[in-house]
Amino acid sequence: MFDKPSIIVRFEVGKALGLVFGLAAFFLLPYALPDAGLLLRWGALFWYVTLGGLVGIFGVLTYYPKPDMWPFPWWAGAAFVGSWMNFVLTLLAYDTLQAIMLGVFGKDGLLTSPFWFVAEGIVVAVIIGYFSTRLGGEGKATVYR
Repeated sequence: MFDKPSIIVRFEVGKALGLVFGLAAFFLLPYALPDAGLLLRWGALFWYVTLGGLVGIFGVLTYYPKPDMWPFPWWAGAAFVGSWMNFVLTLLAYDTLQAIMLGVFGKDGLLTSPFWFVAEGIVVAVIIGYFSTRLGGEGKATVYR
């Protein structure tokens, strides 16, 4: 199954690992923010599934923005997608994410800024990108079999 590069395998591995991270967020979120509602928990679950799918699809690009420029490795693409997606999430849900960070680290904690979710997005996306690349290949060979 995994012997030939495939964009479908990349996409499915990305979504599956996103589901794992999303389920972790779904079940651990009430510990960080006791009044976290079901909408927030479901949103976190779907957010990470979407992030995983995007990281899987983005692995097709190995050159950016033109083929005669520098190569674009899988980890750079994954880090870009993860940081951008979580940056947008932080801008959209700043107050909620700040409440989560205060719940986890306390008022005088070191990591109380919600923008730490950008770094978390990089870590999660690079993990997803690694396994997507390892199992599904990378580059245009994943599209043209």
